[in-house]
Amino acid sequence: MTVTERPLTTKSMLLNLGPSHPSMHGVVRFVLELDGESIVKADCEIGYLHRGFEKMSEQGSYLTVIPYTDRLNYVSPSINNQGYCIAVEKLMGITVPERGEYLRVIMSEIGRIADHLTCIGAATMEVGAFTAFLYYVEAREAIYDLIEAVTGARLTVSFGRIGGVKADLPDCFSNQVHKAFARTREILVECDKLLSRNRIFMDRMRDVGVMSKERTLAYSIQGPFARANGVDWDLRRDEPYSIYDRLEFEVPIGDGHCDNYERYAVRFAEMEQSMRMVEQCLEQMPKGAVAVDESGRELTGADLVEEAKRGLTGGVQELRVVADPTLNGTHRGQIEQVTNPDKHVLLPSKEEAYGSIEGLMNHFKLVMTGHGLHPPAGEAYGVVEGANGELGFYVVSDGTDRPYRVRCHPPCFPIVAAMSELLVGHMIADVTPIFGMVNMIAGELDR
Repeated sequence: MTVTERPLTTKSMLLNLGPSHPSMHGVVRFVLELDGESIVKADCEIGYLHRGFEKMSEQGSYLTVIPYTDRLNYVSPSINNQGYCIAVEKLMGITVPERGEYLRVIMSEIGRIADHLTCIGAATMEVGAFTAFLYYVEAREAIYDLIEAVTGARLTVSFGRIGGVKADLPDCFSNQVHKAFARTREILVECDKLLSRNRIFMDRMRDVGVMSKERTLAYSIQGPFARANGVDWDLRRDEPYSIYDRLEFEVPIGDGHCDNYERYAVRFAEMEQSMRMVEQCLEQMPKGAVAVDESGRELTGADLVEEAKRGLTGGVQELRVVADPTLNGTHRGQIEQVTNPDKHVLLPSKEEAYGSIEGLMNHFKLVMTGHGLHPPAGEAYGVVEGANGELGFYVVSDGTDRPYRVRCHPPCFPIVAAMSELLVGHMIADVTPIFGMVNMIAGELDR
């Protein structure tokens, strides 16, 4: 008997990558069709971290939305705060004091540095460059120390306020910034030596995740991803808001390769530009009130208690004590420098709320259900340059103390929509570096 020979056939294989895969962080799933180890088709499934941000924002007052915005891109939350506050300020016709605008830019750019350090640090670790990751984390710790010194928190800072910011800068903050930036620049030089011309790193990143400028524009992608692909657009320069038009900075653009390596290089260069902007803000920013008593002497809480026991309370013009970081910079003389003075909008300073019945009543009127801010009926769109691109908030008011609608335009969404196109034609080992340089933040994506 003769054995009938059957023709050889090949079949593709479906593979689920994520959400439990370490590089997917539990928040996204790729369904990959593989021919061997080559990706012939890819489907990206999101929604594993759906937070309901937009509907939650419609359940409370305008002020209670601010902590929710922190949780969108939790690596650079001050930028989220600013975008939402700009939208509500447009509704109400509110002008932010000049010093408050400078503080917004300072905190936004410091947050942008932390975001880029996190992105390229995690992405390099996931392709095996663990030493560089440790350097990036050290730099990020120095940046987080700056954020904590101002806000009292490291991630979910809730620093923004409608009409300004939560507090003024602490004393000696400028010196702290210069020390942190000096160390960050040293680390960036070291990481540049470790990675930028490293043969293994370049092989993993160069010509991987290529997307043309035309396809980038077709997906409406913005931010560092788009600039790495040759799209010369930055809201801070091309549609300036706040005080960005007073600052000198460059917008890094890719060299035409439109690949992962260029996304790394653009983010790397943007950190230096952000540091330049913060340094300019500290030089240009108008001075705020610093007087504490007739002689200009600062008083600690212990000093006040001891002097009050002896009846020596005369001459104290402002109750400015050295408090913990969450209260530092929240005193009346400083708050007036960085927020709009409208009592229908601004939460009173701590000393007013705790020290007078009028201040306490003002506080309660702003936070009680049915009271608070009442923007006139209308709609507004607040937009800022987020760490990943255009971050916008569309707010609709019906004249009550609650937003009628809140919608968020997250910069990650169009980039993740392009993931299927980015992955096809690459090896399965390329999924991790491509996804890493997209810098998807699930908190804003699954809003």
